[in-house]
Order: sequence, then structure tokens, then C-alpha cells
Amino acid sequence: MAENSLPATLPLTETLASAMAPLWPFILVAASGILAIDTPHPRNSALYHLTKQLLQKYHKEVRPVHDWTEATTVHLDVSLRAVLDVDVQNQKLKTNVWYREVWDDEFLSWNSSIFDNIREISLPLSAIWAPDIIINEFVDIERLPDLPYVYVNSSGTIKNSKSMQVVSACSLETYAFPFDIQNCSLTFSSILHTVEDVDLAFLRSREDIKHDKKAFSNDSEWELLSVSSAYNILQSSAGDFAQIQFHVVIRRRPLIYVVSLLIPSIFLMLVDLGSFYIPPTCSARIVFKTSVLVGYTVFRVNMSDDIPQSTVSTPLIGVFFTVCMAFLVLSLSKSILLVKFLHDEQRSGQEQPLLCLQGDTDADGRRMDPRAQIVGVTESPVCQEHQACSGTLNEVLSQLHSISSYFQTQDQMDQQEVGWLALLERFDQLLFRGYLVVLGLYTITLCSLWALWSRL
Repeated sequence: MAENSLPATLPLTETLASAMAPLWPFILVAASGILAIDTPHPRNSALYHLTKQLLQKYHKEVRPVHDWTEATTVHLDVSLRAVLDVDVQNQKLKTNVWYREVWDDEFLSWNSSIFDNIREISLPLSAIWAPDIIINEFVDIERLPDLPYVYVNSSGTIKNSKSMQVVSACSLETYAFPFDIQNCSLTFSSILHTVEDVDLAFLRSREDIKHDKKAFSNDSEWELLSVSSAYNILQSSAGDFAQIQFHVVIRRRPLIYVVSLLIPSIFLMLVDLGSFYIPPTCSARIVFKTSVLVGYTVFRVNMSDDIPQSTVSTPLIGVFFTVCMAFLVLSLSKSILLVKFLHDEQRSGQEQPLLCLQGDTDADGRRMDPRAQIVGVTESPVCQEHQACSGTLNEVLSQLHSISSYFQTQDQMDQQEVGWLALLERFDQLLFRGYLVVLGLYTITLCSLWALWSRL
């Protein structure tokens, strides 16, 4: 029975499927409509309608005020985050700052109750008017990824925040290195708008800005002391421009330079002072001072990379090393001249002949007076003997006179040598005292600079 009813059911199913085929598109459209009702479309959202309403008739080329005689006040704030580089040679300061600016746009306000109580939205910065604020000390700027959006609240207040790596010109003083303190300025002002159009103001109080060190990185070589600020108006032929200056005061941490530069330099100077206790006539003093001079030169070459190079000012430690090397060269030159003078005097004394050792000798090796030789040709033996005795006495007298003259000359040379030695010894003492004075002044100056550095 069942076997007979199955073939009859199949034609019925095929008939229903063929009858429903034209109705499937209508069924799909109805289902999609139901899903569309359950899922909200972005065009129906309050945020979409608010953004469209704000930007639909907005003109970013026009300053956003209803009364053009009213100035747009831009509130500024700067937080120093890190000192990245201090280029003394090129007089540049590279810093990382967090910059914030807030202003009111009268064309971007709305009633929050109409738009689902939306009180703040984000808008593209490129779609709205923005103040043309720059830093006057800009030398170069290394841009970080720009933040393309700004926040706008229902009253029309716009908040723009961004991080910048600023390379600015700064007058860097290195005389007190490594206890130097630098004061650099960041001046914010409008490029074209005068104070009648764009005015500037502080977002926070000046005291809060001055003592704000929370965001500063203390891991670098430099330490932040303060960021003082001031408002002024720059008067020029093009008009009056509002300016806000932030004075960034930083100081160097000197510990690494004290250990690697100052202490070794003081040790080297003390060794040089010890060379003055070596006798001036000793040739070993020249060898010792030459070794110290080589040590000075090597130390200067090694520390040339650590000492900042500037055409504006020279560090005190560099000046002191130059003066010490000048004293060392003078002392070494004096020692060389003294040794050469003593050597020449000794050689001239050894080469000077004694007159008593000069004369002619006969065949038996006896010394004969030339006058006796001439007289002996014509006179008798008795006269010759008398003349010989007289010649011998004259020769002895002449030799005694020569010996006396030699010792007198030698005594004069000794007195002259003693005089030169006394003069050079006084000069050596003068150099030693001058060296002590310079070392004392250097030490007192460094201690004073360190004390002033510690008080700040």
C-alpha cells in the first residue's frame, strides 16, 4: 500500500517547487528589509548627522568668528619631555616637547541634546581652520607622525595636541664646562595674523608651567631646572604680533666628566709640579719633562671628543691646559738651554791649552828658548850657559804667568757659570710659583662653579 502512495507524492512536491520559484525574490527582499530594520545604518547615526551638519557649509579659509573685529585667542601650553642633543659647535638645541593649543571656533558649536547628548567629537585637522603658530627659533624640525584629528566640544572649543622634536637655535655657553647651565628660548607667535586677529594666552598658570617636571626624562645627561614663560607684543612695521616665550633652563650632570677629565688632569698637573724638584743641571729632568709633555698631548687628544668645541667661548679646562702646557714648554726649553750652556763651557775649558806646555825641544827632548837658539850660534859657551840660565828663569816666569792667567780665566768662567745658574734657578722658581698660582686659581674657580651649580 505504501509502495503505491510514494510515486504519487513526488509529482506533488515538484508542482509546489515550480509554483514557489517566482516568489523567491520577493521573499529575499522582505527578509533583507527585516534585517535592515534591526541593524542601524551609519547614515542614520547622530554622529554622522552632526559631523555632516558641521562641515557641510564650513569654510576653513575664514577665521571662525561672527564679528571680524574680535580676536581669536589661542591658549598655548608646552611640556618638555627630553633633551635629545646639545650641539655646541653649531649652537643648536634638540628637544622633544609636547605641544597643546586650544581655541574657540564659533562655527563648530551645536546643541548636544539634539544629537544624543554628544558633547565632544573628533574632526580632521585638515578640514577646519587652524592658527598659524610657529616657533621663531626653528632651525630644523624632525617631524613625528602627525595626529590628523582634533577634539571639538559642543561649545566650539578645539583642542589640538601633538609631539614635536624641535631643533632650535640657542646661544650655548661652555666656559663653565662641565658645570655649565644653558638657557634656551622657544618663542611662539603667528606668522601673518596680528594681535588684532590672533591673540595668545597661557593654557595653564605660569607657576605650573615653570615647575612642571613630571613628563621630563631624567635619564639623559641634562637636568631640567625650570621652564619660565612670558607674554609680550612684538612691534614691527607689519603690525603688532603677540608672542609667548618659554625659557628652558637646563644644566649638565658633571659627575662623569669629573671622574674622566678633572681628576686625571689634576693628577697630571701634580706630576708636572714634581718635576721642579729635580735639579736644573740634571739631564734626567729633560727626559722627565718630555715624558710629561707627551702625557699632556695624549690626554688633550683623548679628551678633545669630550670637551665641547665652540667658536663663541672656550671651556675653562681647555684654557687651563693650554696655560699649563705653556709653562711646561718654557721650563723644558730653559732646561735644554742650561744643559747646552754647561756642556759648551766644559768643552771650552778642556780644549784651552796651557802655555807652560808649549815650546821647542832639542834632540834630547829638552825644551829650548828660541832666543837661546839664536844667541848660541855666535856666543861663547860661558855666555851661552849664562844666557841659558837666564832663559830658563824667564821661561819659568812666563809659565807661572800663563798658569795664573789660566786659573783667573777659569775662575771668571766659574763665576759666570754660577751667575747663569743662579739666574736660571730664579727663573725656574718663578715658573714654579706661577704654576702654583695657576693651579690654585683653577681649583678655586672649579670649586666655585661647582658650588654655584649645586645651589640651583
